[in-house]
Amino acid sequence: MISADIAGFLARHPGKIVLDEAQRLPGIFPALRHAIDARPGKGRFIILGSSSPSLRRDISESLAGRVGHLELTPFLESELVGRRISADRPFWGGYPPVHSARGGIARASWLDAYISDVLERDIPALGIRLPAPRLRRLCEMLTHIHGGLLNLSDISRSLGVSYHTVADYLDVLEGSFLVRRLQPYHANVSKRLTKSPKVYIRDTGLLHFLAGLRTPGELESWPRRGASFEGMVIEELVALAFLRHVRPVVFFWRTQAGAEVDLLLVLGTRIVPIEIRLSGTVDRRDIAGLRQCMSDLGVKKGWVVTGGGRRTGIGAGIEIVPWKEIVRKGPEFI
Repeated sequence: MISADIAGFLARHPGKIVLDEAQRLPGIFPALRHAIDARPGKGRFIILGSSSPSLRRDISESLAGRVGHLELTPFLESELVGRRISADRPFWGGYPPVHSARGGIARASWLDAYISDVLERDIPALGIRLPAPRLRRLCEMLTHIHGGLLNLSDISRSLGVSYHTVADYLDVLEGSFLVRRLQPYHANVSKRLTKSPKVYIRDTGLLHFLAGLRTPGELESWPRRGASFEGMVIEELVALAFLRHVRPVVFFWRTQAGAEVDLLLVLGTRIVPIEIRLSGTVDRRDIAGLRQCMSDLGVKKGWVVTGGGRRTGIGAGIEIVPWKEIVRKGPEFI
């Protein structure tokens, strides 16, 4: 067992080592610090973990200045260009084991088991004692507001727990990479801006399974189909932004009056506003929020990502780009 003599294990294995689920062995981080200081070198240790808060805390305390962070996402659609499974990605999500499974029943079974493993095994293994059935029910509830503003009071009443308990549950789900809370952008503008975050189930496969969908055909009539597309695009663009830039910041923009832009990427001093529309047709009402955001923030260029149609400019610095073109060529605005 590594835990019996961590320093000895590292000394006996001077080559490259991959440490999976490293947060389960906190004592390994001080030993890694000594091993790295004794024999510096890039890429010698790859540390993997499925829960970001505890792993980052341990790394920050023991390995500051000795480690870089990279979030490994499920398959991005842009990574699957030209592959057969690309067509399945929007419904089934990006987890590799889903696409290696044969048939819808096997894929749904893997998603069910993954959710159960995270809620019943991974989270308790971190010392977080929360009732798994209640966490799962919360995840299922979130599918109904996926892409919408988060109202903790409404959720707490439906779940039968306190406002603060729901907030704690969401912290855990976000730290386990199941959920994203997209924060609203605040700036010194005259308009009053929304302060509530928006909430997304990060992987579309998990989203659809938790919502009760079992076949791609069911997605066509699902009321939150547009929100599913929006979440998928956001996850892909955010992942690409983190690959191409140092510490990008992501927001959405919404005024109290309801004018909204789905995604703001803050890349250093540059702000990129992006509206996301499943439909391939866009009219002036669809981009009213984008125009207002650009005017309020002094941004000269805005983008509309659509589920179809063709690329076109519609004036005032706004460009419409079909999602398939972004996947094939990459987003020029990031």
